[in-house]
Amino acid sequence: MSGQYDAIVIGSGISGGWAAKELCEKGLKTLVLERGRDVRHAEDYMDQMAPWELPYRDMGPQKYHETGDYEMARRKGWVYRSSMLPFLVNDKEYPYSFPEDRLFMWTRGYQTGGRSLTWGRQTYRWGPKDFEANRRDGHGIDWPIRYADVEKWYGYVERFAGICGNRDGLPDLPDSECQPAFEMSAMELAIRDRLMKRFPGRHLIMGRAAHLTAPTAEQQALGRGQCQARDVCHSGCSYGAYFSSQAATLPAARATGRLTLINDAIVHSLEQDPASRRITGVRVIDRRTRATRSYSAPLVFLCASTIGSLQILLNSRSAAMPNGVGNNSGILGAYITDHIGAVSARGSMPELADRYAFGRRPTGVYIPNYRHEKAEDADFVRGYSFDCYGQSRGMLAPEAAPGLGAAAKARIDQPGPWTFRVNLAGEMLPYADNRATLHPTRVDSWGIPLIHLDCRHRENEERMAARGEKDIVEMLTAVGCSHVTVTSNRRDKGIVGYRTHEMGGACMGHDPDASVTNAWGQVHNVPNLFVGGGPVMSSCATQNPSLTYMALTARSVDHAVQRMKQGAFA
Repeated sequence: MSGQYDAIVIGSGISGGWAAKELCEKGLKTLVLERGRDVRHAEDYMDQMAPWELPYRDMGPQKYHETGDYEMARRKGWVYRSSMLPFLVNDKEYPYSFPEDRLFMWTRGYQTGGRSLTWGRQTYRWGPKDFEANRRDGHGIDWPIRYADVEKWYGYVERFAGICGNRDGLPDLPDSECQPAFEMSAMELAIRDRLMKRFPGRHLIMGRAAHLTAPTAEQQALGRGQCQARDVCHSGCSYGAYFSSQAATLPAARATGRLTLINDAIVHSLEQDPASRRITGVRVIDRRTRATRSYSAPLVFLCASTIGSLQILLNSRSAAMPNGVGNNSGILGAYITDHIGAVSARGSMPELADRYAFGRRPTGVYIPNYRHEKAEDADFVRGYSFDCYGQSRGMLAPEAAPGLGAAAKARIDQPGPWTFRVNLAGEMLPYADNRATLHPTRVDSWGIPLIHLDCRHRENEERMAARGEKDIVEMLTAVGCSHVTVTSNRRDKGIVGYRTHEMGGACMGHDPDASVTNAWGQVHNVPNLFVGGGPVMSSCATQNPSLTYMALTARSVDHAVQRMKQGAFA
């Protein structure tokens, strides 16, 4: 296969899709290797099916509670729907390793588009303080970039992806280039105004989401349409209204005529020339036949998700790199983070009983981090944000409401009390001993060592979660909510991976002896290997990370292609 491709992208998810689009549009013949099955846009979704046509009425099969299938999806709850399970990995079929006393909740998607089919689509820029946090308080590796380095790339990916939201004018949460926002409910508007008066500096804003509300000509040319606000996003979106690899980046790449995508191609490892340290081949195992083969290209982008990419790097062992490609520093796999979750509360507002909310939305409202600097009354560093939703319906979905027949239908038709729910997203500090390694003896069905995830929260995270709970109750009470209750998921509180925002392991840094990648996501001392997405994140901030993955990946491709044209990878 030598000479057939100019670039190889490993993974077709959010970062892989962006790498493919950018490489193809810049003139490179690009091969995308996807370990999972092919999922055809629209054709393989269930979003056009009526509720009674869906398996198990779109409720997760009870049998899996007994068999142990899809354990992580069941524990997380929000992903455990029958129409979503085809896009998630069954943990029993694809095991991984963790200490008996420290569960790591890893949910995966092995198909074309990866987890771009199942992500929550919340898209917020990081601000200047987020890129400066490690240097400011001394935790983790200092980012070799700052907000100014990424700012134009945020705008670039936002315009293509399509982000709905408002310009809120908050310095710590920079505005995105947005399409029109969805509207707040009566309860959300009331809480927004009261929160500003009671707690200056704490803002309730409309959530920014990767949904088209006013599609551009470029987006329409790709077959994408306006969001219909059907609230069935977990089943896929045949309209292409929410951003996914299938709806946006891969079609753009295909339009160039330079894209080749191969499914069922499990990447075993990377082959490296010991003299030049360049990647000379990508070893692949066919998922169905188990046949092995190798592909080569002058440029390689590794975008196989945070944990998946680390597994490939660690398993790429040779005489030149006995501990894995890019691991000369010894910290490949270190500094794994995920947002703190499983802490929430709710309250009601009886005074709005004469009001009702009509329609649906694909996003809620958001309270950005207001604790960037350590307050006098705080016993932790960093901060947290809150995902919120105020609605006038009961919290149960119609298919989950109790009862049968006409009485049940009549009950569902009645508006419930106005309820405001708040979920914490806290910033976990990067710790060097929260890491991914390869299991010394256990392998998967294809003979690849299992990834072993040994990560835990520390005292700072525990204090942060406790204070976050206190803040939630304090705010809900202050804005006039009654029946305020904390509904934290105690079973999963403190477990890393709960928020499905794994980051780190191949962190960016200035020093090749203390980091894995440089400011461009390029692996130190491996000239033609770039890492996209979560592994390069040196901290996790409080915002959902996917928008930053997109911006950093597009920025990295731009740099790599410039270097390629200069003959750097010849």
